[in-house]
Amino acid sequence: MTATAPHFGPPPYAARRPLAAAGLLAALVGAVFGLLLAVAGPASAHAALTGSDPQDGAVVATAPKEVTLTFSEQVALGADSIRILDPSGRRADTQAAPRDLHSGSTVKYGVALSTGLPDGTYTVAWQAVSADSHPVSGAFTFSIGAPSETTVALPDNEAGGGLVGTLYDIARYAAYAGFIVLAGGAAFVLACWRRGAGARPLQRLVVRGWMTLTAATIAMLLLRNPYTGSGKLGDVFDLDGLKAVLDTKPGAALVSRLLLLGAAALFVAVLFGTYAKREDPREKKDLTFGLAIGGAVIAAGIAGTWALAEHASTGIQPGIAMPVDVLHLLAVAAWLGGLVALLTALYRTPDLPAAAVRRFSAIAFTSVVLLVATGVYQSWRQLGTWSALTGTGYGQLLIAKVALVAGLVGIASVSRRWTGRLAAGGGTEEAAAAAGSGGPETEEEEEAAAEPATDPGRAAQLARQRAAVASAEKKRIRDADPGRAALRRSVLAEVGVAVALLAVTTVLTSTEPGRTEEEARSSTAAAAPAAEGPVNLSLPFETGGENGKGTVRMDIDPGRTGANVIHLWIEDSGGKAMDVPEVKVAFTLESKDIGPLPAVPVRLTEGHWTATGLQLPIAGDWNVAVTVRTSDIDQTTVDKNVKIG
Repeated sequence: MTATAPHFGPPPYAARRPLAAAGLLAALVGAVFGLLLAVAGPASAHAALTGSDPQDGAVVATAPKEVTLTFSEQVALGADSIRILDPSGRRADTQAAPRDLHSGSTVKYGVALSTGLPDGTYTVAWQAVSADSHPVSGAFTFSIGAPSETTVALPDNEAGGGLVGTLYDIARYAAYAGFIVLAGGAAFVLACWRRGAGARPLQRLVVRGWMTLTAATIAMLLLRNPYTGSGKLGDVFDLDGLKAVLDTKPGAALVSRLLLLGAAALFVAVLFGTYAKREDPREKKDLTFGLAIGGAVIAAGIAGTWALAEHASTGIQPGIAMPVDVLHLLAVAAWLGGLVALLTALYRTPDLPAAAVRRFSAIAFTSVVLLVATGVYQSWRQLGTWSALTGTGYGQLLIAKVALVAGLVGIASVSRRWTGRLAAGGGTEEAAAAAGSGGPETEEEEEAAAEPATDPGRAAQLARQRAAVASAEKKRIRDADPGRAALRRSVLAEVGVAVALLAVTTVLTSTEPGRTEEEARSSTAAAAPAAEGPVNLSLPFETGGENGKGTVRMDIDPGRTGANVIHLWIEDSGGKAMDVPEVKVAFTLESKDIGPLPAVPVRLTEGHWTATGLQLPIAGDWNVAVTVRTSDIDQTTVDKNVKIG
């Protein structure tokens, strides 16, 4: 052929369009994942500490025999998960494994304290693994006798943070993406375009999905020990730690996923090997049925490894939630994974038929219906109240997810319209095939067609040239079709939004459910101390005798848990100091069945009494009762509730 052969591809600006679109999509992927990694931080706690005895900040008169911790849901604790440190930083517990104190639905553990502990401030540091596989940790203090200085620094980092946490989060994102591409791409080939099994771009897409999911699963298995433990990257090589991980529910789920990925590898090999080469329609139909059943079982099994170890396995109705979660994830894969496969086929294969696009459109619609149904149930289960929708991080992320799904559905409706126009205008596959089988275009090709080449090398060269010309002509016809070009753009937009949706969904799975967060918040609020500072009371009284009317003014300093000093000023009805034979004070915390704790004031001067050393063990709404005696037979008791923090 001469150097002046005509150009059969699209014009240069059209060739640059896919590259620009791909660059924009890559930038979006990077931006979304970078932002989510930045804001996600360590995985949010899914089990919350809802109570302890002694409480945070409490001052107790004598050392308790053990410290107990109560959680909002089941947690896994190791032998050293709860540590109690004295003011100098030495272990104050017996270092025995935590004692299981469960009672009904209450999740409680206790750690025994050593005997002979001195007065001072003690630190309780704990770390556990939530039932949905995420690490949780925290620390609080209490005091024996009176607060003191302590050399123990409370940890400023949460479990699951740091470099290990970031790597684990990246692996989780990659695992979800790999599964969606693997399952959705294979479903697209079997359900929408069976001839696509022989298309190299689709083969590479599905195989890369399998490789990504496999690599991410192995990475999560190795990172699991440091992720839930020390946080040190070097511990990925700790064989004892890996063995311990295999004995946990998340470890078993990851191992099961790897075994299922072995079966998935065989499925992919048959799909792009034997199935792609099969020509007999009856045999191909039977093989399609077998692959569809086997692939569905494998995909459901892999999806089940997430349901087994994450949100669906904890909380209310796990027996319903786990199958619903599997169905939800399969619908996501069919929709979003199919979108990626469709985009690949639209850009990389010239002979995608319009019928395949129509079939995928129907599958996408069914997937959206399933997503809405299962998503409503999951939202109700994880939120519980309308207030959690806007008042918790989980609810806010859920709103963002719903907005992205709505946007995706809107763009999908545009794609459906272009699909209808593409179908009405006839598929381009036949036109592309006709173009590829057209007559010779140049004089040299006519001569080559008329006279077979005797040189095998020359014959091979001519064959390659003819194939290149046919492929270029197919691509030219494809790119010249405005309906197909518009469909490519709308599908690209869908994939871009889908990437953001996948990232938000992945962060959502590592965020504390709204129901749990609100329960923990209410438990904390019930025991929250009041603002620090001296407490001032004014209590009018009347004993009934002569000169029996007056007022008791009381100051409680510093007005918080621990030791307090009480000052009382007793005044008559005219506001002058009033001398009385006796004054008594008692404190009662009815909500915790504590008290009455007596305080016996001593007289300092006329009308001024004081009491020292009153120990208020925990914060709360205390009832303060003052008994005033004005004569041998005339006395009265007045009381008032006050918050002590």
